[in-house]
This record gives sequence, structure tokens and C-alpha cells, in this order.
Amino acid sequence: MKSAYLETIGLIERLHRHFLEIVKLELDGLGIHDINNVQGLILFNIGDAEMTVGELTLRGCYLGSNVSYNVKKMVENGYLIQERSQHDRRSIHVRLSDKGRALRDKLSAMHDRHVEMLGQTPITEPDLQASAVVLKRLERFWTRAADLAQHPAALSPAA
Repeated sequence: MKSAYLETIGLIERLHRHFLEIVKLELDGLGIHDINNVQGLILFNIGDAEMTVGELTLRGCYLGSNVSYNVKKMVENGYLIQERSQHDRRSIHVRLSDKGRALRDKLSAMHDRHVEMLGQTPITEPDLQASAVVLKRLERFWTRAADLAQHPAALSPAA
């Protein structure tokens, strides 16, 4: 079990790095150099929503990234619009600008191409669905493990 567990962790990390490289190649191919791959992924995940930076951090998986810094750069480069909340002046909301929506659409087209390419491989939709089920279980396990690490008393039999 330990070997399979560690192999899965390594595979998740490698897959994420490979995906970020694909996004970088897409941006390079489009001649877009004022946004990096992580910022492109953040932008794509914002989609049509308006959210706070905190919500964005919770929603995505941005390994080794400082979401606040990346949001600042995307605002500076015209991909995001940033506004203070009318209800809580401490809270800042972000949404895509027209430039951001145009790039999001190009990244969506990249995903569409990838889905089409998957049809030419032995990978099936049920395979992807089964993978997602296992990865969601692993995510729940890690969330619980983190909670237990922060509250070790919950591990005692009396708890």
C-alpha cells in the first residue's frame, strides 16, 4: 500500500507539472507573454464567476503559487478587474476583463482539442470518471488527515 500511495503522490505532482507545461506551450503558441501558465490556469478557473482572492485560493490547485501576487499581475496586465466589496470594504472581488475572457476562451478551445484527441486513445470517459472518483477520495482523506494533524486530540480513543 505504501508503495502505491507514494507512486500516486508522485504521479499527481508530475501530471500537474505536465499540464502547466501544456498551458505554457499554448500561451507561447498564441504569442501571449504577459501572463504565465499558473496565471492562465487561475484565469481559466475564474471563468464567468466573480470571487474573492480567498475563494479563488480555496477553489483551485495552484502548487507553489502566491495567488495574491498572481492576481495583482493579472490586474496590472489587464486580464482581471479588481473591485472592493460594497458590503465588506476589506474584501476584494475579481472577475475577468474582456482580455481575460478572450484568453479564457482560447484556453477552453485548448481543452476541447485535448478532449477530441483523447477520443483517439484507449482512455475512455469511464476511465476518467473512475480516476476522478479515486482522486476525490484521496482529497477527502488528505483533508481529514490535515484536520487530525491540527487537532491530535481527535486521534485519542476518548474523542
